[in-house]
Parts: sequence; C-alpha cells; structure tokens
Amino acid sequence: MRIEDFDNNQIPAWCPGCGNWSILNCIKRALAELEIPPNKLLMVSGIGQAAKAPHYFKCNLFNGLHGRDIPVACGAKIANKELLVICESGDGNTYGEGGNHLIHNMRRNLNIKVFVHNNQIYGLTKGQASPTSDMGMKTKVQPLGVAYPSLNPISLAIASGASFVARSFSGDPDHLTEMMKLAILHKGFALLDILQPCVTFNKVNTFQWYKERVYKLGPDYDPSDIHLAFEKSLEWGERIPIGVIYKKEKPIFEEVIPQLQGKPLYKKKRDPNDMFNKIVKKFM
Repeated sequence: MRIEDFDNNQIPAWCPGCGNWSILNCIKRALAELEIPPNKLLMVSGIGQAAKAPHYFKCNLFNGLHGRDIPVACGAKIANKELLVICESGDGNTYGEGGNHLIHNMRRNLNIKVFVHNNQIYGLTKGQASPTSDMGMKTKVQPLGVAYPSLNPISLAIASGASFVARSFSGDPDHLTEMMKLAILHKGFALLDILQPCVTFNKVNTFQWYKERVYKLGPDYDPSDIHLAFEKSLEWGERIPIGVIYKKEKPIFEEVIPQLQGKPLYKKKRDPNDMFNKIVKKFM
C-alpha cells in the first residue's frame, strides 16, 4: 500500500502550520505501512476542525453529530467486526460533548480506535476554552482565565478501563505514526491522545511549548503497571511523557456477547418467526 492510495485529492481547510496536517499524513502513513486497504477502513468523526480529517481520505466515512462519533463507530463495529473502525475528532468533541460515550465504551472494551487531536482549545468555533485548556488560560470567552483544572484524558482512560492508552505529539511524525500503528494493532479499545498546536487561537500551548516539554518513555518503562501508568498520567507542565502509557490484554466486547460470535452480524440470517416463537415459549 502507498500513502497515495488514501488520497482523495481534496484540499484541507486548515490554517498553515496547524498540527492537523501532520496528523492526517501520519494516519495515512500508518495505514499504508500496515497494508490496510481503504475499503476495509471506516473513519468516523464528529464536529470540529480535527473532525474534518476523514473528509480528506479515500475510505468509508461517516461524519456525525458533535460528540456522537463513538456511538456510530460502535454500531458499525458491532455490525461488521471485520472493519477497522477509527474515530477521529478533537478534544472538544471527544472529551467535552462526547465524554460520556468515551467513558462507557472504554469500559466495554469495544475494538475501536479513538485518535484525539488535542490542541487544548475549540478551534472551529473560534477559540473558547476546551476541557483540556490549562487553568488560567485566557480566551475571548474566558477573559479572566479558565477558573478550574483541566480534564486529564490519560488518567480518565486508565481509570475507566481502557485497554490501550497512549499519547503522542504532532511535531514528531515518526513517533506519532508508530503510536497509531500500535493502537490499530491492539485488540481492544485504544485511545491515542495527540498533542498538537493551534497556531491561530492557542498562543500558550505552541509548537515550541510542546517541544520543550515532551519526552519519550524509554524501553525500561512497563505499560502494564497500572500504578506507574497513573503516576505518568499525572505528569504535566514541565515534563510531558509520550508513548504507550498503559496497556492491558483483556476480552473485547465482541467476544463476550454471544450474538456476536462467528460471522459478522450483518452476514447472519435471522428468522423473525423463530425469534417470536422463542419469546412466546419462554413466557407461556
């Protein structure tokens, strides 16, 4: 597979220098290196600048409501478990409006991948604070500064039972591509939080700000140690770890629901009369 196999020749509507450009290229590169054909891929997004990324792919695409991409992805994966299903949206969509869906599907361990463009701001709606904006950040809507602590998506994911939790940085495309590949290959729910600068509305968390703080977890780090993972999840400010922070092998949703065993659900034939007779027999 080649990166060009995923191009649809649409020109992205993003600001020059936006981290979305790098993320888009890295997803295509990861898919090409894993040799996943476009017809076996479903990209699902919500609303926002980040959520436009699937529009620039040649693959199956569903663009949903704000914060509602994960339910759509779940429905698609349950119907056809042979599809690679990737949710791709921003921090506002996923951690704000979509937070409840995120929490419960991490707990269920459905085999979908969630890539979050985390620029710590609402970019599409012109610069309001997002759930991940740092406390004290001033915006046009929060002129006195954000008055409460930011959401920690890494800690939240570990506590909610996600079986794969990782973080990367759009300014390091090699590392980001590798994290995407590991997330895709993981059997279970995978959350990849991607730090990226918003060059227009976030003047605090800039490309240089991230470059001075991010560091890669070394080969001696054990992502299966949940206590160590929680400790790493709390590092923010002077030092920010990137890499696979937590990983645990456990049964996926598709394995624990009897009706999903065997062939993909959409290939199974059901006789409505047979189902009706079973219900009648049970309650008679």
